[in-house]
Amino acid sequence: MARTRVRITSLLALTLSAGLTLTATGCGDSDSSDGPKAAGAKDGAPVVVATTTWEGAFAKAAGAENVKVIVPSSAQHAPDYDPRPSDLAAVAEADFVLYAPFEPYAEKIKEAAGSEAELVEQKLDNDPERVKAEVTRLGKLFGTRSAAARWNKSFDTEYATLRKDLEKAWPGGRSPAVVAQVYSAWSAKLAGADVVGTYGPEAVTARQLSDLSKKKPAFVLDNVHMSTGTVLPDSGARQIDIVNYPGKDLDLLAVYRNAATTVEKAMKAA
Repeated sequence: MARTRVRITSLLALTLSAGLTLTATGCGDSDSSDGPKAAGAKDGAPVVVATTTWEGAFAKAAGAENVKVIVPSSAQHAPDYDPRPSDLAAVAEADFVLYAPFEPYAEKIKEAAGSEAELVEQKLDNDPERVKAEVTRLGKLFGTRSAAARWNKSFDTEYATLRKDLEKAWPGGRSPAVVAQVYSAWSAKLAGADVVGTYGPEAVTARQLSDLSKKKPAFVLDNVHMSTGTVLPDSGARQIDIVNYPGKDLDLLAVYRNAATTVEKAMKAA
């Protein structure tokens, strides 16, 4: 069991008894050689509560075995979610609580965590180097360094394969010029594309529209979670929707596979 918790109010207890539960997923394994585990965690497996599947996928990659996610994977725009009393009760039961500072409910999450859970702020980004650094950091916190190192190794292998396949799909054998939403720039890097401009997270202004169109990009890599529609209309650029959040299986590698498949189809059709 997780270590001694803060007292949950009767309202939250009643909510839990009503059957409002969170999605849980297990993965990885703990290695006794990794060092100290979270105090009180059963079999060295800390209870991790993540606000979204993005944070949850990082935890899973780092070797966490008991991961609970607050925002449903079906939520199109996770920051719009309003945590329920049962969500906050789950936070109070955690050893670690993972959240991102840009999430509007971050303050609620921090308050619900009480004094027992360790709050872990994450800068969510799918840039490969940042991903590996974050997985390594979480592995140290969870006491699952070996599992985190194994995941990073598998990530390097798969990323290299996807990158090579995408290069083979370059239109005319040349790296395509692209415009990318700031949170989708990682997919341009994966494709080996030439980023000639970025936009967002705010909607594109008339001035930006003019400047970006003059760059004559072949593709626009949009962020499906923050899309404002067609970004560069009448520019001739093909818009590609990039998904940043993992699914309910918390498979972070699937995000890269899906992006590679989507981009490859667009490039072959160009």
